[in-house]
Amino acid sequence: MAGAAMTAFVVFNPNSAGGRTGRDWQAIEEALEQVFPLPSFFVTTAPGQAARVVRDALRDGHMEIIAVGGDGTINEALNGFFDRGVAMTPDAVFNFVHNGDTSTICRHFGLPPGWRAGVAHLKTARIRKTDVGRVACLSPSGAPVSRLFLAQASFGLSGSVAQAMGRSRIARLFGHGFAKRLHGAAALWRWRETRVRLRADGHDEIAGIASVALSPRGGAFDLSVLGGRGKHRLLRDLAAQAQGDAPGLRRLRSARLTAAPTLDTQGMVLVETDGECAGTLPATFEIYPNAINLRI
Repeated sequence: MAGAAMTAFVVFNPNSAGGRTGRDWQAIEEALEQVFPLPSFFVTTAPGQAARVVRDALRDGHMEIIAVGGDGTINEALNGFFDRGVAMTPDAVFNFVHNGDTSTICRHFGLPPGWRAGVAHLKTARIRKTDVGRVACLSPSGAPVSRLFLAQASFGLSGSVAQAMGRSRIARLFGHGFAKRLHGAAALWRWRETRVRLRADGHDEIAGIASVALSPRGGAFDLSVLGGRGKHRLLRDLAAQAQGDAPGLRRLRSARLTAAPTLDTQGMVLVETDGECAGTLPATFEIYPNAINLRI
């Protein structure tokens, strides 16, 4: 494809932010063309499509990939950079423009959400090598699942909330914030303390947990373990855990973590990556240091 390597490839989810991304598309396209002249565009129509499209774009020679949408779209595009854990094009650059009210990925990198802020940031952003996390877990049917993540993975109550959000139409009708509070309350009502075995570098324990979160940073994971506190405090603490400041958090640092529910744990313990449900425990989390070139 002549000249393809000289243009940016944009994968765009019009349904993100309750359809607002699609309604704003003309303005987003014009803004991106000010930063990346003559980009190519692909509009996704189904879940999981972004990863396949990004792989095809990299094979065709595109070296600048831009994901426009919510955290789920950005995470899918990230997964398209790798094939069985190996970078398809090590010199390619990943860019993202988040559109929505809240974002785990934007919060991780200290960026404001919203497409205007995202495009403005790309004008001055620098390319830097960035760590990527990988989780190997199980699907609800027991099939093996492998998923990469840029900002955070977690399991427990947070995974249950992510699963409910992924199935919800409420977010499209009433907004992400309202839907998350509603589904969080429903997940909390059903929640029972979960006991898991956690094995990290120099650490091995069986613990009662509400949620365990992992963020890749500096060649290892920052881990935070939220114990099973009273239900009236858990939703607040879960939101604070995402910010890294929940009271009573236990913190660890490790390049690897394995987690498995104990035999007395009832039901599945769900795993989420960058805010999207990925599967269930047992799971192994590992770090890929400096695995992707991120314009940030």
